[in-house]
Amino acid sequence: MSDEVNSENNTPDTNSFYERPNVKMDTIRIGDGIPFGIEQVSNKELGIGGAYGAWGKSFSNANLPEFVASRMGRPLNETDQLELGDLGFVSRHHVPVLTQEENHELELEVGTRLIKDAAQSNGWEPSEVQGLLVGSSGPVTNDYLSEIAQRAGIPKDALKVSVHKACDGSVGALNLALNPELSQPGQLNIAEELQGKKVLVGGIEGLSRFIGMSQDKNALQLFGNGFGMIGLIPGKTIKFLVGKSMEVFDDEGLLKVRMVYPHSVKAIGKLVEVVQEGAFIRVAGLMHEPEDGSNISMAGLMGMVKLFVRSGVQAVTDVFGSYQKLMERLGTPEKKLAVAIVHHANYKINKLKEKQLLKEGISFPMPWLLKDFGNVSAASNMIAFLRQLPQIKPGDHVLFDGFGAGTYYDVLAVELGS
Repeated sequence: MSDEVNSENNTPDTNSFYERPNVKMDTIRIGDGIPFGIEQVSNKELGIGGAYGAWGKSFSNANLPEFVASRMGRPLNETDQLELGDLGFVSRHHVPVLTQEENHELELEVGTRLIKDAAQSNGWEPSEVQGLLVGSSGPVTNDYLSEIAQRAGIPKDALKVSVHKACDGSVGALNLALNPELSQPGQLNIAEELQGKKVLVGGIEGLSRFIGMSQDKNALQLFGNGFGMIGLIPGKTIKFLVGKSMEVFDDEGLLKVRMVYPHSVKAIGKLVEVVQEGAFIRVAGLMHEPEDGSNISMAGLMGMVKLFVRSGVQAVTDVFGSYQKLMERLGTPEKKLAVAIVHHANYKINKLKEKQLLKEGISFPMPWLLKDFGNVSAASNMIAFLRQLPQIKPGDHVLFDGFGAGTYYDVLAVELGS
């Protein structure tokens, strides 16, 4: 990972995502009008494309305290303000206070537009899509995925998988789409079902709405809205190599998140529940929830380091070891990972993970690519991948590293290009 936080490959040094030259801007006619920006990316050599973006007003580090004060009902003390630049973020996106109905309609419109643009980036019509997998930390409604799929024109019988594992949601979804070893007895083997089919995988996070019900000063500064979605044909444009899914429950409650999605909580020793209803599957992760009923409560930045780094390094180390063994079996021990697409929780966490991995003799590029979004939870890996996509070459091996509250870890290595 570069020591220069603001570095991006072949992208202008802009403070707002909306200022990028290839972003299509629009206003969604809800409330007083909600800014909406989306950028399409494709790599024809790989046969992979997608779209990503945000909605809501763009707040820089300079004008964010005013927004946070409006949510908290009091000004931020100087000691309360995070050094957001040092954490890798220079702006993020928020919506004003809206009614429940307005939030619902707004996020339906966002998700529908994303599906259409992501499909178009791959040269597909939505009616051709055979699988749709989306990670979301706090969906605006339990039927969100089904609703946006219907609006966008996804076939009724297409497999739809809604994944709720906090910031790990989109990588967890990608792992399910590619890794046949994740299937449990009595459950549909999603990877086998989707092999060779046209599939969209992404993350959609209305975090401005979600954290708006919290008084957590750190969460209000770190998180923002964002979405990203990629198109792939499992086994063809993206081929699974090795991977792992891991759960380590957050007993201490260092990052407490309210489950706004169904989870029985009663399944002792079972953190992840999988429920299938026809062509719809919900993957729900158990969370340590805030006692006061708010949506999120953070123990502080050092707590986040403690929560994610140790287990996260172990998950990556295990997968990297499996990757090396696979390359040896294939007779290509010299093959290296071209790049790692790591969840952008914050820059310091990722730098510490990199430092700990180096102690294990593990090194690969881990670029920081999301300075103009803030932490966008399950959307971050998809956005980072799309920003890196133009630099990836056919045959390159890429590591996806997802982690989120709960805590959940999904790490997988893949080969790109048909």
